[in-house]
Amino acid sequence: MAKRFGILTSGGDCPGLNAVIRGAVLKGETVYGHEFVGFRDGWYGLVYGDIMALDRTTVRGLSHQGGTILGTSRFGPYTEPDGGPENIKKVLADLKLDGVIAIGGDGTASASKRLFEDGINIVGVPKTIDNDIDATDYTFGFNTAVEIATEAIDRLRTTGNSHKRCMVLEVMGRHAGWIALHSGIAGGAHAILIPEQPESLDQICAWVTSVKNRGRAPMVVVAEGFKLPDMKEGYSVKGLDGFNRPRLGGIGEVLAPMIEERTGIETRATVLGHIQRGGVPTAFDRVLATRMGMAVADLVAEAKFGHMVALHGTEISRITFDEALGELKQVPVDQYQEIRVIFG
Repeated sequence: MAKRFGILTSGGDCPGLNAVIRGAVLKGETVYGHEFVGFRDGWYGLVYGDIMALDRTTVRGLSHQGGTILGTSRFGPYTEPDGGPENIKKVLADLKLDGVIAIGGDGTASASKRLFEDGINIVGVPKTIDNDIDATDYTFGFNTAVEIATEAIDRLRTTGNSHKRCMVLEVMGRHAGWIALHSGIAGGAHAILIPEQPESLDQICAWVTSVKNRGRAPMVVVAEGFKLPDMKEGYSVKGLDGFNRPRLGGIGEVLAPMIEERTGIETRATVLGHIQRGGVPTAFDRVLATRMGMAVADLVAEAKFGHMVALHGTEISRITFDEALGELKQVPVDQYQEIRVIFG
């Protein structure tokens, strides 16, 4: 019997979201005869019943398109006065929907778990450029962010070499250093600074000076959550985000003048920012997102609510919301030490 499901994207946008939507709709329609609608602007659309039609025509050509055609927001499903499970159950009944597919990060998974426990038929797809969800090997969007950051390193090196300057590139990742580590390795950075491993200013300057003494222009990649040993928290002067978490960013601009003052080497900082989240997804992310979308169509068809899809090795697996909300996936010490030996 054909069923109807609603799809939403919540939290920060991410390359590959549209490919997930396309994969879910195409397989759901073709294999199971299901119908789909999209909730506009994340949980807001679910709470207020604001929907758009999703069918083969709507999702045509979506796999290469960045952002999300559904829109997104930081609005939560329990936001008063109209949020909460009873109102959402009424919205789903009025729209004749049998369940919800929620695509998002930790905040979305937490909200989905709570809704499932409150009686809502819901499944999830993990999404973050930060690659910090422990229950999946990779999240779509991460590969795209790494490619963009790597290109930025390549470009900064040319200007750094021309002026014999030290270049500091700040990348995203919140409290995980995956983007910095992977892009830094790919771009041949002379130092990679990540939240998981504090490094002293003396050590950073020793690496920079060593590079300069060899006649090279130093390239330093720093994750936005990096902390010097005397810092208790990641650098944040931009207030709180929609989930009341400190908005990280600016550590690169703090480090650059400190490096210049300590070493005497002219130093410039670049904060890459939201460029990492924009634009078209890489081929890897298009494939991963499409596979996850198709897998979540299977999940709702089998009424496996309370679960999310995940990548384990090369296979798409199923995990519970509890498993998805385990430990934050950070860079292991040995993986960082492995590359640290060639810094400087």
